[in-house]
Amino acid sequence: MSIKQAQRIVVKVGSSTLTYPNGRPHFRRIEQIARVVADLKNSGKQVILVSSGAIAVGVSRLGLHEKPQDTPGKQAAAAVGQCDLMSIYDRFFSEYGYVAAQILINRDVVEREERKNNVVNTMETLLKMGAVPIINENDSVSVEELEFGDNDRLSAIVAVLAGADALLILTDIDGFYDSDPRENPDARLIAVVEEITPELLKAAGGAGSNRGTGGMHTKLEAADFATKNGIEVAVMAGDRPERIYDLLEGRGAGTVFKAHKA
Repeated sequence: MSIKQAQRIVVKVGSSTLTYPNGRPHFRRIEQIARVVADLKNSGKQVILVSSGAIAVGVSRLGLHEKPQDTPGKQAAAAVGQCDLMSIYDRFFSEYGYVAAQILINRDVVEREERKNNVVNTMETLLKMGAVPIINENDSVSVEELEFGDNDRLSAIVAVLAGADALLILTDIDGFYDSDPRENPDARLIAVVEEITPELLKAAGGAGSNRGTGGMHTKLEAADFATKNGIEVAVMAGDRPERIYDLLEGRGAGTVFKAHKA
C-alpha cells in the first residue's frame, strides 16, 4: 500500500524537532504536530506517535549544562523529561478533542511473545477507543542490553507490530540526499528510493544532533526494516508538520522509501 492510501500511520518525531537547541520544549512545533495528528484522525485515519525528547527535556528541566554520559544520569533526566513531555502532549491533544496515552517499552518487551502481544493489544485497544498512543523507549529504567538504541529503530518495530501502512520519520533534514547537504551545497534530494542498498547505507553517514541519538544511517536502517515488512516509509523535515498533508495527498515531501517484501 502506498503512503497516499495509508489508513494506519506511525509518525516518529525526533528530539531535534521537539526541542530548541537549549533542550527546552518547542511548544509551537509540538502544537503543530498535535494539530496535524488530530486532523488526520478526524479524517478517519489511525495514528500512532513515536516520540523522542524525554532526555533532552529532562536535561533542560533539571538545569544541566549538557546531556549526562552515564546511565543513571540519562535515566534521571528521562524520568523528569518524560513526565514533562507527556504533560505537554496531553494539553495540546486535549485542545483538539483527543486523549493522549503513554506507552513505554523496552527491547525485551518485543522479544518476548507474551509481552509483545500485550503491547499490540494495548495499541489496538487505544486506537479503537480513539486515543492517540504515544510511544517511547522506557529510558528511565533502560540499560544497554535492553535498549533499542534509538527511536528510529523503535518506530520501525512499532510500525510492524501495529500492522501500519506507513511510517513517517520527522527529523531535522528534509529527506535523503546523495551527499551531506550541510557540507555540499550541490547535494541532491532523492525523492524516491526503490531499494536500500549497502551503498546507500554507507553514504548515510553517522550520528545526528547532540540532542538525539540517531542520524540518517539509523533512519535508513529503520526504513530498510519497515519496507521489507511491506510498509512504505518517508523521511521528511519536522519543522513543517503540515507537509504530511502533501505527502498523503500525493504531492510529495521528503524522501519516500518504497515497500517490498523481503
